[in-house]
Amino acid sequence: MQIILLEKVVNLGTLGDVVKVKDGYARNYLIPQGKAKRATEANKAEFEAKRAELERVQAEKLAAAEALAEKLGGLMVQVTRKAGMDGRLFGSVTNADVAEALASQGFTIERSAVRMPNGPIKQVGDTPVEVALHSDVVTTITVSVLGDQH
Repeated sequence: MQIILLEKVVNLGTLGDVVKVKDGYARNYLIPQGKAKRATEANKAEFEAKRAELERVQAEKLAAAEALAEKLGGLMVQVTRKAGMDGRLFGSVTNADVAEALASQGFTIERSAVRMPNGPIKQVGDTPVEVALHSDVVTTITVSVLGDQH
């Protein structure tokens, strides 16, 4: 299916690109999320008419993400979990737990933006975690997991 991208999509293209993707990806993800439209002649003409406004909105989103990245850069969040004597957690710390800890400090971050490439944290200690605020803006925070022996 041919689609017009309404914003930058990682590994696909940037604003205004006409790309060919699988039908299911377009129907089930890109179009419902507002990231793309079908590449019909009417939609192409409508996109060209709104192009300047869409570019301005994208620039504002990028600027807001960069400002938030400066605030988050180097931030440390603490999470307390029950742990055994050897420092292993009973359970784990997931991206939802990190997003919740950030929310308690006043930062509203989607849990899907918290990237944990090695999977959930299962050990007491400090772990660097990436937070993707925008497709071009990724910052690193430190998650300090404290063990609770009780």
